Amino acid sequence: MTAVQQPASSRPAFRRILLKLSGEALMGEQGYGVDVKVARSVAEEIKAVHDAGVEVAIVVGGGNIFRGVSASAQDMDRAAADYIGMLATVMNAVVLQDALEKLGVYTRVMSAIDIPQVAEPFIRRRAIRHLEKGRVVIFAAGTGNPYFTTDSAAALRALEIKADVILKATKVEGVYSADPAKDASAELYDCITYQEVLEQQLKIMDASAISLCMDNALPIIVFNMKTPGNIVRVVMGEPGVGTQVCAERPLAAQDASQDHPARTRE
Repeated sequence: MTAVQQPASSRPAFRRILLKLSGEALMGEQGYGVDVKVARSVAEEIKAVHDAGVEVAIVVGGGNIFRGVSASAQDMDRAAADYIGMLATVMNAVVLQDALEKLGVYTRVMSAIDIPQVAEPFIRRRAIRHLEKGRVVIFAAGTGNPYFTTDSAAALRALEIKADVILKATKVEGVYSADPAKDASAELYDCITYQEVLEQQLKIMDASAISLCMDNALPIIVFNMKTPGNIVRVVMGEPGVGTQVCAERPLAAQDASQDHPARTRE
């Protein structure tokens, strides 16, 4: 597979990003586990962003292996199930690290759970130093605490490393007024506020993560990971890609929303 090409004349819109990947993003068409070819294609997208001079940090989920609140947990103690989920994110992080380093991108995995044989412990200043040296940093094991999702970990780590934005990679084009898989009339938003996400209970990230971003004015861009080149497009600030979640809608977006509050699903 050829590497994703970034526009030669464009300058990145962000200096440092936090990319939130679900475990399912590494699963491909399989029902479980990791598809190595998919991991490589994701790594190629990340490399294109890295080559553009952007500092890249990643939080990866573990839902392709185990999720603490899933049916596979059954009647397990929630804390125990969540710790298993954290270990699943470490496995995914190591897979992604391997894929990136095979492409020549120096990568460090930093875990919130102490596993020195496979990952460095998370130390905020060390993570920032890795980014400054041009290394991709993958944050594994969530926050290290049960009852907190990897979405919350993404918001927390983004704030700790002073990221400019959280890029939330999904399987759909952005934030919809309803679940597009269940409602064909669901409308796609170009821009939406944190408060609207909470009030409408839109499940793009959990409420704790959205609240943390809202309290610290950290923007979120939700976009479709399955469209090749979308990570680069978002980082380069290309309009019309995904949905931006922020404190206030830009004036142009407010004016447009009076007549057309959202885009219809394509």
